[in-house]
Amino acid sequence: MRVPPLPADQWDDRTRAALRPLLPRERQNPDGAGPAMSTLVRYPELTEAYLRFGVHVLFRSSLSARVRELVVLRIAHVTACAYEWHSHVEMAPQEGLSAADIAGVQQGRLPDPFDQTVLDAVDELREHARLSDRVWAALGERLDERERMDLIFTVGNYILLAMAFNTFGVEPEGGAQADTENNDREQVV
Repeated sequence: MRVPPLPADQWDDRTRAALRPLLPRERQNPDGAGPAMSTLVRYPELTEAYLRFGVHVLFRSSLSARVRELVVLRIAHVTACAYEWHSHVEMAPQEGLSAADIAGVQQGRLPDPFDQTVLDAVDELREHARLSDRVWAALGERLDERERMDLIFTVGNYILLAMAFNTFGVEPEGGAQADTENNDREQVV
């Protein structure tokens, strides 16, 4: 780990305050915050500012939870972000994704045309930092303007997190071996 979680004896009121936008008081501690938040709080000002945006993307976005999870899982897969993959593959069934959907996200192919368009959008944004007219229009068949804006910011948010978590060495709960399926897959470039 390049940036390990902040040791418990270094947590203070400012550290806990940085987590307020996301975590309830009882989880604003080294045990309750988990490895990602315990790492990010090494820089409380950045964490607090970032979490305000992250809370919008995760809880207040106009996107459906299912679309958000398709986006997050695709990003986790193509960036080989074990922490994000592990965290969101557990959430995915609660948001309407099946095991076949999850496998399709990894392959970059889903049978539902709209779901495929969402994956195409993630891949285009990652590769070109923009959407083609075709994908923008196809998204518009099911998403209004705000939803399309939220989709773009969701992609950017989770790419940013993947870069940070991969660089810092944030591991899934239970350590590096917690996500063997993610570690065994072929990385998409």
